[in-house]
Amino acid sequence: MNNPLDNPGVLATVMERFEKQRLPRILAIQEMVERGESLKDFEIEFLKKVFEDTRKYEPFVETHPEFRKLFATVTHLYHNITSEALANETRAAGKKA
Repeated sequence: MNNPLDNPGVLATVMERFEKQRLPRILAIQEMVERGESLKDFEIEFLKKVFEDTRKYEPFVETHPEFRKLFATVTHLYHNITSEALANETRAAGKKA
C-alpha cells in the first residue's frame, strides 16, 4: 500500500468528504460565477486546495479507472469556474474604467 488511498478506510473518508463537503461548495461557487459574481479570496483558496488535492490523486486515478469520471468532472468544474470568474473580473474592470 504505497498510496494511502489504497486503504479502503482512507478512500472512504476522502470520498465522503468530497461528496458531502467539497462538491456542494464547488457547485455553489459555480452558481455564483454563473450569476456574474466575483470570487472572494477564501473561495479562491478553497478552489486551489481542491485542485491541488485533485492533482495529488491523479496517480491513484490512473490505477483505479472507476474514479476517472469523477476526476474528469472535478477538473472540468475547476476549469469552468476559473474561466467564468476571470470573465466576470474582466467585465467588472471594464465597468470601472
